[in-house]
Amino acid sequence: MTSARALTSQRGSTPPTADQVILLQSIRDYPAVSLLMNTTPAHVMTSEDAAALRRMSQRAAERLRAERLAEVEDNLIASLERLTVQAAAGSTSSAIAVYASQATRDIMTLPVTVRNRVVIDPTFATRDLVRALHSTPRHVVLVLTSRKARLLDGVADTLRPAVRSTFPLHNDRQRRADPSRPALKESDTAAFLRKVDQALGVYLRLHPAPLILVGSDRVVVTFKELSANLSRLAGTVSGNVGNERSSELALRTRPVLQRYLLSRQVEALSLLERRAGARQVVSGMPSVWLAARQERPEMLVVEEGLFYPARLSPDGDVLVPATDVDHPDVIDDAVDELIELVLSKGGWVALVADDALAGHERVALTLRAGR
Repeated sequence: MTSARALTSQRGSTPPTADQVILLQSIRDYPAVSLLMNTTPAHVMTSEDAAALRRMSQRAAERLRAERLAEVEDNLIASLERLTVQAAAGSTSSAIAVYASQATRDIMTLPVTVRNRVVIDPTFATRDLVRALHSTPRHVVLVLTSRKARLLDGVADTLRPAVRSTFPLHNDRQRRADPSRPALKESDTAAFLRKVDQALGVYLRLHPAPLILVGSDRVVVTFKELSANLSRLAGTVSGNVGNERSSELALRTRPVLQRYLLSRQVEALSLLERRAGARQVVSGMPSVWLAARQERPEMLVVEEGLFYPARLSPDGDVLVPATDVDHPDVIDDAVDELIELVLSKGGWVALVADDALAGHERVALTLRAGR
């Protein structure tokens, strides 16, 4: 059993990180309760949202009592009540996720909308966390001028200075002691930008992420010509914004990140088409589930709006769709389980727009060669 996490009251509700998602996906602890609900963005949860979350928590409690889980229900219901109070006292974004089991309690704010639901399964419902990571992936923003470079780490809509890095960096050749010295030469700027690129390379090797460059056209073009660390360049933002606040930079970089994510969807669909030509694609939930268990998954592509309540055969290989979602034998959403399975076997996941996979029954899996 996974060791208990610290109560969220000690750190507040936060957007999910990749490490948190991996931790939640690793937990097998029936009953694991997940509450997922859309919220109105606010500094403190609105009274309407707080009342709706309480009702959702009460529904979970009723289901737990109906299953007569005497050994856990009282403690778990009490934990849900405490988490509901904590969530109501915190800030909100587009949605909130509350997780509780015998050993785990957590609250996360989500920058994406969800399908409101109560899930009680052996595992937590984390598909919306994966969606949140995909829609607002961690990224790095390098803000450049000829005299200064700042590096910011982005999670959701928040940018913060990159920790454990050598940034900010200043150009040692700038005019200080001698005011009569002419403006920086191109060679001075290039030397400084090479120093910036070296520091950026060190940081990205330790913390890989898509990169956004921000600066004047001249400085950005020069940096792109000499940089060796642009393999995951998501895009650029033009302007003299060296002193702009992080919140303002986040607004400027958001469209760049959205275009980058769209290009990733196109890339995923292109790979799917290529693998289909080589007969390395399986489509439809039952077939994809079986292939993910028995083959070597490469990429799972699934429409964001697909939900698939189902029962599993005793051997775990056969997935049968179900309509009685609240029944203890039913997996509330097998897509959640499928995503976790593919990730655990070294595959990667692409969430795409609804109707993008009409020819694949809304979900497809590409397989590695030489299976």
